[in-house]
Amino acid sequence: MMVKQIHATHAPDGREFDVKPLFQLVEDILNRATPGVDPLISSAQTRIETSDDRANQASFIALLEALSFTIDRISCEIAYKSLGGSDAHATTLSIFNLLTSYSWDAKLVLTLSAFAVNYGEFWLLAQIYSSNQLAKSMAILKQVPTILEHSGQLKPRFDALNNLIRAMVAITRCIIEFKELPSMYISQDVPALATAMTHIPTAVYWTIRSVVACATQITTLTSMGHEYWISATNEAWELSTMAHKINSILDLLKKQLTLCYQYIDDKWNAETFQMLLNLFESIHIDNMKILRALISPKDEQPLLEGSTKRRVNIDVLRRKNVLLLISGLSISHDELSILEQIYNESRVHGTRMESQYEVVWIPVVDRSVVWTDAMQDRFETLQATMPWYSVYTPTLIDKAVIRFIKEVWHFRNKPILVVLDPQGRVVSPNAIHMMWIWGSTAFPFTSLREEALWKEETWRLELLVDGIDPTVLNWVKEGKFIYLYGGTDMEWIRKFTTTAKAVASAARIPLEMVYVGKSNKREQVRKCITSITTENLSYCWQDLTMVWFFWTRLESMLFSKIQLGRGDDDDSMLREIKKLLSYDKEGGWAVLSKGLLCSSMATAALFCPPLPSTIYGKTTCLQRASILLAWISIASFIAILSPAAALSSRAKLEGFQRRSGAQSASGSWRSTSLSGAAMTRTP
Repeated sequence: MMVKQIHATHAPDGREFDVKPLFQLVEDILNRATPGVDPLISSAQTRIETSDDRANQASFIALLEALSFTIDRISCEIAYKSLGGSDAHATTLSIFNLLTSYSWDAKLVLTLSAFAVNYGEFWLLAQIYSSNQLAKSMAILKQVPTILEHSGQLKPRFDALNNLIRAMVAITRCIIEFKELPSMYISQDVPALATAMTHIPTAVYWTIRSVVACATQITTLTSMGHEYWISATNEAWELSTMAHKINSILDLLKKQLTLCYQYIDDKWNAETFQMLLNLFESIHIDNMKILRALISPKDEQPLLEGSTKRRVNIDVLRRKNVLLLISGLSISHDELSILEQIYNESRVHGTRMESQYEVVWIPVVDRSVVWTDAMQDRFETLQATMPWYSVYTPTLIDKAVIRFIKEVWHFRNKPILVVLDPQGRVVSPNAIHMMWIWGSTAFPFTSLREEALWKEETWRLELLVDGIDPTVLNWVKEGKFIYLYGGTDMEWIRKFTTTAKAVASAARIPLEMVYVGKSNKREQVRKCITSITTENLSYCWQDLTMVWFFWTRLESMLFSKIQLGRGDDDDSMLREIKKLLSYDKEGGWAVLSKGLLCSSMATAALFCPPLPSTIYGKTTCLQRASILLAWISIASFIAILSPAAALSSRAKLEGFQRRSGAQSASGSWRSTSLSGAAMTRTP
């Protein structure tokens, strides 16, 4: 019955006006009216500035002039009916009849405006009467001083009144939000919006009826005195009941509003995602459209410059090669440290081709997780360490962009490096492996460049340790035998290093050893490094970042080869990479090198050092004997560590002896292997 009565009074004539400026003014009045109560809105201080600005606008003034008569009529209607003791329902319906031609949200805002005029006037007098004579005289007429003298007794009633006013403002704001939903993304046949629209008339009715109840309370207080107000307990109960009803309706509407926003968000994200797909398929004169779509189409200064830490416009990247470093907040110190080293080295030679790029960090965070202070601290800490550009805040990255990054560029959790050319074309969807292997030398990070770099490489120690440790590279130049060894078994490490030193010394072989740890078990590796250093067993990398980089480069080499379509059958270097990575999954192992690399694993399959081809050619007997002795000595020492069948190794040695006098020099080195050989020492 009530719903039918409400709808019977609703006949909008199609005239619309923006209710938000007026509502913000009403919010500010109600927020400032009562001192000592919690703010009705959290951003009151900023809202009033907005209201002041709009109040000075001619359009807003014209709107107030057009609506002032209606607001006065509502105010008078409420005051008259309240003093006459009219039924609250009848008074509410009379207000609806006055507002027949207005929309639901306009009915609410106009009624709240009428209430705010009277309520604001009462509290304005209460706040200034002690310092303004005119206000003092008016306050006395309205019994304001007397009321304030009994404020302690009246507090429960004022609290109930304020709770109801707070609920009225909140539900009005919610209904305005429904009105502002973009029609291009949602229509009234969407279930969430359809459900809300059926409840909005009821919500408007109970809110206007609550306005009537609040106005009646203030009118009664100023006309009949505080004694009557204190004794009228039914009215206080009515205010609490109204607040409960309004809040119940508000909860329902908020749930539907959340569903509406989710529907709009999904539709907008799908549209933006498709726009990104189309954008990357199009041809552009520069990279601005691409970068703005990815980073922030609205923010004028979405980037933070690395060295100055100042916000800058995205135009600083116009027509430049841009490397998008995409990661979560879990990006490690090791990754950032190595990237920073590579980046800084490229800046030293700013005129070289390989330095003609900029890096931009795009942080990808899960929007479904609440952003905490700890996450903000982590983000700021990472951002502070970066010498390159970074997105000012993760919230600038739209959900559609995150979806694009995950679905098109296959970002999961590990950092990726997407390379864009000066026109915004994707040169490489992930050049991080090229950066780890060759650094800025890999510029412009294309597949063709990757192919060319691999053609220049051979399986040698320099490839494994390039960019990690110059000490090892110096050993290579000096022509020394070099063992890389790993694992976390300290007993094996002591036995291996001690025996290696003894055999090398006895054979007068220039031998160096470097411990490279494991790709995981960081703490165990740290303990091993401490023990190796303390006991002076061998050379090792004190910085665990170098250990991490060694294994990361190996994994990057494997990824690069696979991405280029290489297979084990046609790529011997790929087989060696896989072999070396497999050692990391087992116990202690060692790799011996002199010139080209020859792998060995101390606990399973051991390989001997390479033999120079000159041993097969025109060398003296003394020279051949010396080389043979060195080779056999190390083979014998390996056998001590890994006893097994000796047949394979013995056959290889015999084969070597047969070839030593029959083959000529070829100018290259070849490697000979012993798979788990157990040998007796050769005198």
